[in-house]
Amino acid sequence: MNEVRAEVTVEDLSPVKKKLVFQIPWEDVKQELESAYRSVGHKVKVKGFRPGKVPRAILETRYRDYVTEETVTSLVNRHYWETLKEKEIASIGQPHIEQQGIEVGKDFNFTATVEVDPVFEPQGYLGLELSREEPSVTDEDVENRLREIRNLYATLEEVSEGREVRKGDYVTIDFEGRLGQEVRKDLKSEGYLLEIGGGMFVPGFEEHLTGMKPGEKKEFPVTFPENYRAKDLAGKEVVFSVVLKNIKEKKLPELNEEFIKNFEKYETLEQLRGEVKASLQEEKKGAAEAALRESIRQAILQNNPFEVPDTLVERQIFSMMADAHRRMMYRGMDEKKATELSIKLHDQFKEEATRIVRTFLLVKRIAAKESIAVSDQELEARIRELAAGSGRSYDDMRASLEKDDLTESVRGEELAKKVFDFIEKNAKVTVTGGPSAGGKA
Repeated sequence: MNEVRAEVTVEDLSPVKKKLVFQIPWEDVKQELESAYRSVGHKVKVKGFRPGKVPRAILETRYRDYVTEETVTSLVNRHYWETLKEKEIASIGQPHIEQQGIEVGKDFNFTATVEVDPVFEPQGYLGLELSREEPSVTDEDVENRLREIRNLYATLEEVSEGREVRKGDYVTIDFEGRLGQEVRKDLKSEGYLLEIGGGMFVPGFEEHLTGMKPGEKKEFPVTFPENYRAKDLAGKEVVFSVVLKNIKEKKLPELNEEFIKNFEKYETLEQLRGEVKASLQEEKKGAAEAALRESIRQAILQNNPFEVPDTLVERQIFSMMADAHRRMMYRGMDEKKATELSIKLHDQFKEEATRIVRTFLLVKRIAAKESIAVSDQELEARIRELAAGSGRSYDDMRASLEKDDLTESVRGEELAKKVFDFIEKNAKVTVTGGPSAGGKA
């Protein structure tokens, strides 16, 4: 086939969107049609004719639509991809193609609208003025964490004296709810254990139980929230009848040497305290680092306003929806309900997804400008860390990442870390809090 060049013009619709207009000469279109008809002629079987010997007139009568469609597809693909390569256009996602079909004797025209990464010069990321909190663990912090641990070993003991229900109590109740004159089966239970103040029941219900005593019966109305999951109850008033059977309160174990026997790794109370303090120190250190990273992210995004491609935002939203779906399924929700809820989260995820994409593109630009990269050796080391942290072998972790196309995501995370480390190193960081606050890094 003789090489026939198409006439192509490129129009910038926005910093992230280009429109390519193609005009392909009839000679090229005609050659493509001829090639398509020859291909069809060798494939189809028509009674009375050997393969490859079917008259053109019969082929045009029976296969014109098919050949035309194949020709359009071939012309669009060939000229589109050749143009992207020639003009060094890195398109994102699939193009939006518009064409009016082939007319005999006329040039074939089509347009391809594509999204591309924004081109910009990153600025305002050197010499940032930042603050970092120096992690400091107080005795009160340690005591609060120890109380949380004791809560894990707490027991519920029935209140012997005839006192009233108060916040923090656990009560056993029989109840039923009436919507109008109908007693709802889904609002009826016996021997139901409820924490007062736990917020696990419909809003307003637990407050009515405060002040009741064992053996007491009470009837009261509760208006269900407008967004309640059961649509036939949303916004409706339900009258509840409740019998309080008993009151239990949580008893925490004493923090003594006897309590230490619950743990194999500690022999003394001081060892437990030391471990708790070290753990809190690491947590606060991580929180301080995360806060500093967030300050850096906010600063560089503010200093670099630019438009982002919708395609990348939609990909990020889809990833967030898929993650939400997995978490809902893990918690026991049925697949259909999890799918419905994750789809409804689309618009809620858009703002954060846009921020994530903007950060990703900005990190790439800064990395390119400052010659920051993640080597294959560094990527391998990170994968080994991930494997060790999850108790898996390196080969298993690597295979899993490659299967889910996540290897480059790990590289991207490491690149972001190196870029943020670079920015922090070149920033003016004021240390706040802690025993040695007030200095500059």
